Amino acid sequence: MTTEYKPRLFERDSEIRALGEGLLACALSREAWTHEAHLGACLWLLTERPDIDIDAEIAGLICRFNESVGGVNDDHGGYHDSITRAYVAGVRLFLRETAGTGLMERVNALLLSDMGRRDWPLRFYSRDLLFSVAARRGFVEPDLAPLPA
Repeated sequence: MTTEYKPRLFERDSEIRALGEGLLACALSREAWTHEAHLGACLWLLTERPDIDIDAEIAGLICRFNESVGGVNDDHGGYHDSITRAYVAGVRLFLRETAGTGLMERVNALLLSDMGRRDWPLRFYSRDLLFSVAARRGFVEPDLAPLPA
């Protein structure tokens, strides 16, 4: 994770919806599944897909997508449960603290916020714990500070 990074912002709501729908359908390219795409799809799922239980289904959704593009979900790559769950908590916090606007405006504001930073989970986890096999394979409680409720 880097601390200096300028995110790619979205120009239309339809871009974000296409990412979320592409994730669900396993119809994105591997290259399209960027940090921005992860957060955009997460916000879309939380705000526009109340039929999906994010806490119960996010791991399966991302693992299935990773495998659909030839990725592997193992001890060294692919789905990372603790990072994903930290960002889900961050997106929920962002949504609670931010006045509702359009999808693109919310996602772009998220990407430019503290919660959208690539190093945001390191506010809660030491690097060693966050990048451990245990934290990748399942949710591990943070060792520096609790995640936002």
